[in-house]
Amino acid sequence: MTSAAGPIRVLIADDHPVVRRGMSALLSSLDGVEVVGEAATGEEALREAQLCRPDVVVMDIQMPAMDGVEATRRLAARLPDVAVLVVTMFEDDETVVSAMRAGARGYLLKGAQQEDILTTIRSVAAGQFVMAPRVAARLLGHLHQAPAPAAPPFPELTGRELDVLDRVARGYSNARVAADLSVATKTVANNLSVIFTKLGVSGRAEAVILARERGLGEGTPGSGP
Repeated sequence: MTSAAGPIRVLIADDHPVVRRGMSALLSSLDGVEVVGEAATGEEALREAQLCRPDVVVMDIQMPAMDGVEATRRLAARLPDVAVLVVTMFEDDETVVSAMRAGARGYLLKGAQQEDILTTIRSVAAGQFVMAPRVAARLLGHLHQAPAPAAPPFPELTGRELDVLDRVARGYSNARVAADLSVATKTVANNLSVIFTKLGVSGRAEAVILARERGLGEGTPGSGP
């Protein structure tokens, strides 16, 4: 990495020439930053990084041939001392997580203020991890959300059929199930026949095993007649 006395050496990777020139002009105007190269594709970013050994690569996500995420992954493997700062318009969770997993040390959105860009470049060059406040807030919000409810077992079964199967998995006899659900014993037998067909099992024993594997039948086994 750069010495304390020298400027932070930056390589800019973006497929839009206007964006590259604009970013280059912006960074070149900042004290303590030196733009040492530019690249228009992920492959060029890898090649230029190996040639000029920057401290930080400012990396776009959407580029031809090799996108920024893959380029980041390969850079992290080949040049682990080079920090990658993703600067992009994409702020969806999948892109953010993919970039950070690939090895990016920072994630900023295009349009960030000059002072935020400089601060982030200095931070990632020093080994810190930085994320745009808006992106970080949304990801934290997702982490604090209640987990989605588990999908119910056997969605092909009706509510009554699930009730019957749950009790059979507890060890209840047909008569005990019928009494528990206030239905006729014959109704329980008919329900079981439909359940066996829907689950593709040959009989009661297989149904019980399958039901218990899916979390049904928890409780004290019955001892009905």
